[in-house]
Amino acid sequence: MTQPSGPKSQRLHTDVLKLGLVSFLTDLSSEMIFSVFAIFFTTVAGASSALLGLIEGLADFSASSLNYLAGWLSDRSGRRKWFATAGYGFSTLAKLILLVSSSVVGLGLFRVIERLGKGFRGPPRDAWLSSLGGKDTRGYTFGVHKALDKAGAVLGPLVAYGLLSWLGESASTYSTLFLVAFVPAVISVVVLTRIPEQPGATHRRESLAQNWRLLSPGLKRFLVPAGVFALAYFSLGFILLKANTLGFRVTEIVLLYALFNATCVVAAPLVGKLGDTVGRNRIVVLGYLVYAAINLWLVLVSSRWEMVVIFAIYGLFYAIDESQSKAFIADLEPERRATAVGVYNFVTGLLYVPASLMAGALWVYAPSLAFAVAAALSVAAIAVFAMLNPAD
Repeated sequence: MTQPSGPKSQRLHTDVLKLGLVSFLTDLSSEMIFSVFAIFFTTVAGASSALLGLIEGLADFSASSLNYLAGWLSDRSGRRKWFATAGYGFSTLAKLILLVSSSVVGLGLFRVIERLGKGFRGPPRDAWLSSLGGKDTRGYTFGVHKALDKAGAVLGPLVAYGLLSWLGESASTYSTLFLVAFVPAVISVVVLTRIPEQPGATHRRESLAQNWRLLSPGLKRFLVPAGVFALAYFSLGFILLKANTLGFRVTEIVLLYALFNATCVVAAPLVGKLGDTVGRNRIVVLGYLVYAAINLWLVLVSSRWEMVVIFAIYGLFYAIDESQSKAFIADLEPERRATAVGVYNFVTGLLYVPASLMAGALWVYAPSLAFAVAAALSVAAIAVFAMLNPAD
């Protein structure tokens, strides 16, 4: 049963908090790994930064490759929980690869396969969330969920930092870290199975082609600026590498990663409330603007304290992009929300591959050039958004 909604009500359905707990445990597990992955992949395993760009691009693509299919299947059947559970379970099983292999091939396979589970669970879960709050509180609902999600991402790097500090930076320590990270991933799947289903309306006779034609014009217009922005949105791993070039050790980079996530936890509910008040289209554009400013600063950054501030601001951007874009999509497409999220993730995910490849190639030539191109594309996305006005 959905909680009352309205301009003066900020009450949450209890299932929002339960789904947030699932995401908290999952991110606790995943971010223990991802906070050290770029450094482990390039220094311990011996891979190049160009190969890191390829793997990150493929990982982003795998995270989106099943989105449209998962969203369509969820809307077709009206089932949310089953698809979400399957996705979380698949990501958990993929982490077993880290327990048996630390080769470049094994690490690359883990990174790509683990993201397939994320792609399958995302649209059904986001459609599930959108049904748990009215339009006047939808931004807040997604913001609170993202805050809980990223709270796990705060704790995960801190646990990784503790293990690295206690046991030292060695191959055996990384093996221990990967084993510890597997535990909360398993618990998250158990918790999810205890949450009651929140079925959506069924569209049993719709093919994929019919489903696409019936999506709202506003959503289709939004895909254009979102696609332009996706070309600018390369892996955070490159910003972590930038921090490394400025003298941050691996343990310190883990703390920077925790700072980024902590900022996101604080900002997500606040920007959600702001979006409910001033309109989510303005919040989406704000996210593009903040990302452009971050990348311009990365072109010029020369000191450690500047990198600390950049990571904090990046958390604000992430809170906007990861929560309010989904709330905006739910506004644009009220009937087929799982499909709408799936289409958005699929389109942007396809473009993440050339984005990360481009960033990797530019990094080899001149790291500052990668950030400059990202800033320019972000500004272009703002211009396209203003021209097409998806919310109109």
